[in-house]
Amino acid sequence: MPATPSPLHVDPLVWGHGPRVFEAFLEPTCPFSVRAFNKLPDLLARAGEDRITIRLRLQSQPWHMFSGIIIRCILAASTLEGGRDTARAVMAAVAAHREEFEFTDHCAGPNMNATPNDIIKRIEHYSGVKLAAAFAVPELQKAIKWQCKYSRQNGIHVSPTFMVDGLIDPAISSGDTVEAWMERIFA
Repeated sequence: MPATPSPLHVDPLVWGHGPRVFEAFLEPTCPFSVRAFNKLPDLLARAGEDRITIRLRLQSQPWHMFSGIIIRCILAASTLEGGRDTARAVMAAVAAHREEFEFTDHCAGPNMNATPNDIIKRIEHYSGVKLAAAFAVPELQKAIKWQCKYSRQNGIHVSPTFMVDGLIDPAISSGDTVEAWMERIFA
């Protein structure tokens, strides 16, 4: 009897285990989301893993033309060895080279000639993570759809958006300091 394939495990993009839950809805190539993403490790370190749970949510934005492909790459990375940390490394690589994944004025420039395979290869190059096989797993679609549904159910339409304990906090901005975030989160 052939072995039953094990179900795809998409590692949740969650760090910390504290009672206060901070959710960041980010689009990987959005400059404001990148600014927020880069602050998350500092927030976790300052707040402490026993005081805060940080959940990273991926919020696709149609004006960032490769958004869906890049989000699929990040979620694919979460299925590989290292799980969430591999996914974070992929997102960090995209953030560090975001212009390589964007269009000029969201509609022009050299990326007009890029294919999805070109984007995957760039992400692999910058991150050092081999993603193509994981990207091609059909079951990964469930995780992508879950991210979209969760955002819609919570009234999230743009990135970055932040939730504290299940409530959107429009006063939290990517331009705020980590200290300002902590004042809002732990108020």
